[in-house]
Formats: sequence, C-alpha cells, structure tokens
Amino acid sequence: MTSTANPDYWSLLGIRPDSDAAQLKRAFRREARRWHPDLNGNDPVAEERFKLVNEAYAVLNDPRRRDAWQRGAGVVEADDDPFTTGFPDFEDYLDVIFGRRERREDAAPEPVSDPEVMPWQTGDSHVSSERPVAAPAPPPPVLAVEDLESVVELTPDQALLGTQVELSLGDGTLIQLDTPPFAGDGWRLRLEGVAPGGRDHFLQLRVITEDGLRVDGLRVHYKLELFPPDAALGCAVDVPTLDGPVTLQVPPGSSSGRLLRLRGRGLSMDDQLGDQLVEVVVVIPSDLGEDERALYRRLQELAVESEIQ
Repeated sequence: MTSTANPDYWSLLGIRPDSDAAQLKRAFRREARRWHPDLNGNDPVAEERFKLVNEAYAVLNDPRRRDAWQRGAGVVEADDDPFTTGFPDFEDYLDVIFGRRERREDAAPEPVSDPEVMPWQTGDSHVSSERPVAAPAPPPPVLAVEDLESVVELTPDQALLGTQVELSLGDGTLIQLDTPPFAGDGWRLRLEGVAPGGRDHFLQLRVITEDGLRVDGLRVHYKLELFPPDAALGCAVDVPTLDGPVTLQVPPGSSSGRLLRLRGRGLSMDDQLGDQLVEVVVVIPSDLGEDERALYRRLQELAVESEIQ
C-alpha cells in the first residue's frame, strides 16, 4: 500500500467528509479513470496518484478502517497491495470495475487460503486442481469528470488587448491568469488541474455591451429585430455601434439570418480594423390586434392563390 504521511483521503477524491456512499463511488470512478497509468503514458506522478486514489477508496469505503483513520491513528494498512507486482493492464482494470469478467483469460487463477482439492482419476494417478477466488463486487462504471465553470465579464478593450483576471475557487484558492488578446464572447479557457481533486476549471468569457454588441476579436456582432412589414418592404433603422448609433438601410425582402455589414465599425489594433455584422431577426408580435390578424390572413390567402396560379 502506498501512502503519504496521513493523507487526506477526502481531498484526494475531491469530495467533502459528509459525502454519502454514492458520492464516494462517483468520486472514486472519476479519479481512477483520470489517473490510471494506461491513460497517462506511465507518468510516475499519475502512478502514485492512482495508488493513492485506490487507497483512499479502500479506507473510506470500510467503516472500521475509516473510523481508525479519522481518529488519527495514522496510515491504515490494507490487507494487501494489488500493485506490488505492477499495474494491471487497463483492460483488466476495466473488467473488474465494469464487472464484465472475473478476470482475463490469460490471467492465472489465485488459490484460496484453504484450497479444495478435486480428484480426477486417470489410471492409477490423481491430478489436483485449486479453485480460483471469486472477484469482489465491482464498483459501478467510470463516469466522466464533472466540469467546473465560471463566467468572466470583459470590456471590449480588455478582450482585445488581454487582461489579468483573479478567480476565487470554491475551496478558497485564488488564481490569477492573463486572458489572451483578440478574445471573444463565448470563449472557454481551460485551467487544468486547479479545482479540488485535480479537476479542471473552465472560464467562459462574456464580452457583451449594454446595447447588445457582441465582441469577437476585431469583429462586432449585433442582432437586429424587425417586424415582418419592415423586413419585407425594407426600412431605415438606427443600430448601436461601439462609436455610437448609425442609420442602417435594410434592403427589402430581408429574411431572418441575413447579414448586413457596417465596414470599419469593429475594433482596431495597429493597422487592422474590424467590421460590424448586423444579423436580421424577423419577429412576430405576440399581441396581434384583430385588424393585424385580418391582414395576415389576407396575406396567407394571397400566398395560396399565388401557388395555384
């Protein structure tokens, strides 16, 4: 059994001391998949962490050994160390935790402490065989690691130039990082292994102004909502930009999804200048009056007549 000086098994599995049995099993499956040597290129750090994960589960899952550990008795020894002769092949390991087979076909059977000898008569000689040990009840299948995520709001200039962000994790850990330049709304930054239990933490960047302008690098995006008559017949409408509102001429017959470009209305960096893209979104009022309904019905009739002709 591997150990550090009285390790904190709860922290190793990334769970709280008041976690129930189901949470303990989920944490064990997650960490076992994360640190198994087959998935980490035989990294010695991963091997040591994998041993500790199995050790933590063995102690916390056994009420007697867990009580002894919590009383401060130091490291609680396991009955045996399954890794004294090296790590099992990952397929063997999955066979055990998934319960697919008691062991692989090429693995030798283990004798029981008091083997049962089975006589097989062959002439005047006898051949004895030892009965293999039944595999212990396996834990449930490995689940994917839960992702932790925080939202960080940036101004357009901070997203463009990059800025330093301070993030406080749930366990009180304070992290400082620099966001990359030319970042955009919706970007996700991965912070590897900083969360409790060695999990990853993600930052989702939000770069949206009060006017609804979304920044992505040098480019700016804006959704323009129009009523059907304005989209069908065309109209002039004021839209916000980073430098203030401008009048945009919407062409007739503009359907939802049409993109209109405002050149040079994005962000600038050195000699680079971005554009603003305006996306047309046709909306139907939810509180149509009777006269408006009558007009829509008439339009529907005209559309049907046009198809017949």
